[in-house]
Amino acid sequence: MISRSTVLAAPAATEDHHLLAMVLFSVFVAVTLAVTAWAGRRRHGSAEEFYAGGRLFSPMENGFAIAGDYMSAASFLGISGLIALFGYDGLLYSVGFLVAWLLVLFLVAELVRNCGRYTLADVVASRMRRRPVRIAAGASSVTVSLLYLVAQMVGAGSLVALLLGGTGHTARTWTVIGVGALMVIYVIFGGMRATTWIQIIKAVLLMGGAIALTALVLTRFHGNLGTLLTTAAQRSGHGTDFLAPGLKYGGSWAARLDFLSLGLALVLGTAGLPHILSRFYTVPTARAARRSVVWSIGLIGSFYLMTIVLGFGAAAVLGTGAVRAANPAGNTAVPLLALDLGGGPDSTGGTILFAVVAAIAFATILAVVAGITLASSASVAHDLYGALRRNRRAGRPAVPPEPGTASHGRTGGFREVAVARLAAALVGAGAIALALLAQNLNVAFLVGLAFAVAASANLPVLLYALFWRRFTTRGAVWSVYGGLLPALALVALSPVVSGNPAAIFPHLDFQLFPLENPGIVSIPLGFLSGWLGTVTSAQAPDAAARHAETEVRALTGAGAA
Repeated sequence: MISRSTVLAAPAATEDHHLLAMVLFSVFVAVTLAVTAWAGRRRHGSAEEFYAGGRLFSPMENGFAIAGDYMSAASFLGISGLIALFGYDGLLYSVGFLVAWLLVLFLVAELVRNCGRYTLADVVASRMRRRPVRIAAGASSVTVSLLYLVAQMVGAGSLVALLLGGTGHTARTWTVIGVGALMVIYVIFGGMRATTWIQIIKAVLLMGGAIALTALVLTRFHGNLGTLLTTAAQRSGHGTDFLAPGLKYGGSWAARLDFLSLGLALVLGTAGLPHILSRFYTVPTARAARRSVVWSIGLIGSFYLMTIVLGFGAAAVLGTGAVRAANPAGNTAVPLLALDLGGGPDSTGGTILFAVVAAIAFATILAVVAGITLASSASVAHDLYGALRRNRRAGRPAVPPEPGTASHGRTGGFREVAVARLAAALVGAGAIALALLAQNLNVAFLVGLAFAVAASANLPVLLYALFWRRFTTRGAVWSVYGGLLPALALVALSPVVSGNPAAIFPHLDFQLFPLENPGIVSIPLGFLSGWLGTVTSAQAPDAAARHAETEVRALTGAGAA
């Protein structure tokens, strides 16, 4: 084990060797750009090819891609860092992220694949008035995607600041801009096909890196988990409290409610994430979608078990104080752990292992931001643009078909894909701007906010549309906005934005809401708003027939794309 002073010197020591990490990362970027160029040679004029990769991926391929899309910087950097800082309370993220997939497997995967084509709005709009529902669902999906993108870019900035010896704000700023530019290139030129293969490559690299680090941590403690936990508790500065609940989410009533709010958001949020739902459209059948989820659960479950070992390993090997000193949010715990496990900052083994882990973390960030950017650009083009375009056609004798369907035509498909590519650039610019404001927050915590918004705005409308026969257009619109707007308002008025030194605006104080995660309030509001909107509106004359058609398609796949 090394001393606290050695760890604090680690970033400076690696400055002489950071070239290796940059070379490895450059190799990954070159490979992924080659994949993008290969995918870009294929015809992307059709919406189905651009959004869903032609629906040609196997369950195993899609399962690896889902895992690559889901195991983000929040998982690799953020969760391990939170466990290293707060011990038992950091486990909530690992458990919540994993348990959420049971809801996806049993309630969402097959039904979404059968009822939709490219986005969440497809599922809801199939039995509602399309324009208001598509605008609401599209706006919500873009908002969730932006929050998720911010988390990944903050992780990228933290990693580069460590890699370059803590050169600070300038390095982080240019890293965020560079990652944003790369994700736009992947989406614009490669579409879903390139994005999927990048995610598969990243999943393999991430699993390999996590397995290697976990094996090294267990070897350091001779395979004795008891010794690992005891040492972590001793070096945490909190003693046995480090292994008990309450270090982060204990004490005051607000902290306890925050714990419940975060757990609720993590468990329910996955089923409402746009970039996860879009992955179910890349396989040919609903059965393949279900099998994809089974593959992804195996990979994701194994990975989150390893993050627990890595988090406690960082506390035991480095010490919680050293982890916090290197990065107050804990985002650099895993790279510093790799540096020590390889032999220390002055060793060849430490330099190599640190460089490999840093490169894998970069690969993780790039793959995830590509998937999120594609999902958000699809929502802009397929939902928002499509709804406004149909509105301009209102009053014509024939009702225009849904964008992306066979009857939509080649011209409409080309135009929609062009809009999606432009939207990718705009979403990238927005994510860069927001990430530059949130550089001091833990990436897992930021993802928790995205999960809360997804669970508040997207999940209620999705479940109501799939399972409630009485559900109406007003109910759908109210459900989305009734969860989305309170969630955003509560975050804006929470300690995340102002009122404490770690906030986005530390010198301002307009905090009114005491919790950091709004899920415990905004999620019930989303469900309540959907119910209230439905019971106060009349059903359309053909509502029963539309629900019956949706139910048959959801359960049997008849008429599915």
